[in-house]
Amino acid sequence: MKLKILLLLLWLSNTCFSQKTEPIQADRPDQTETPAIVPKGMFQVETGFTFQKNENHNETWSLPSTLWKYGVNGNFEVRLITEFVSEKIDDEKLSGFSPVLIGFKVSLCQEKGIVPKTSFIGHVSLPNAASSKYKTDYSAPEFRFTMQHTLSEKLSLGYNLGCEWDGVTPATTYIYTLTTGYAVTNKLGSYIELFGFAPQDDSANHNLDGGVTYLITDNFMVDLSSGVGLTDNAPEHYIAFGFSFRQ
Repeated sequence: MKLKILLLLLWLSNTCFSQKTEPIQADRPDQTETPAIVPKGMFQVETGFTFQKNENHNETWSLPSTLWKYGVNGNFEVRLITEFVSEKIDDEKLSGFSPVLIGFKVSLCQEKGIVPKTSFIGHVSLPNAASSKYKTDYSAPEFRFTMQHTLSEKLSLGYNLGCEWDGVTPATTYIYTLTTGYAVTNKLGSYIELFGFAPQDDSANHNLDGGVTYLITDNFMVDLSSGVGLTDNAPEHYIAFGFSFRQ
């Protein structure tokens, strides 16, 4: 009898105090990064391959780009970005690792009424942590505020505002993104997005993209996306696929 009571108390304790981890949320495949934080103590990897057609028949391959994340607590994660790039510029071919970026994401506020769920993301590149052809003269910071509204059970609105630097010149590039996400089913998601970059000393370029995600398990998701340039100085088009997992 005592054993049955003890087992019942243990079951009630586990039911009342345990928290179910939400399905994985990733910063890919769109350009709009999510305000969601990786759960405490969990390690998350988001990786993908991209082909981009630029002007004058130039091409860029990302083989791959990977975001490594670790949840320190419910409001803070540390981040590392690595990318291997292959480029065709006129008749010249280049390949190697671009500078590694280290950073963090911190939750600022939860959604309440018209106030969106908001987080801040900051990175800085390490100019010498790169292949010789891609090393930069200076460390290059980048940051953005990422916001999200829940419009209905299936529809959400997300947007980012931020700035970045290239490590070569002091000129600032301003960033904006705007995306609508729609849950087709509990596992299949979709989005359409407008995003752009506005260099301080050049004309802004604007792009349109869209894609789908599929949740294979709560901890594993695959994605496929594609986009086109809306202005003459934007890339002609790109296509990407990838996956995200955590443990």
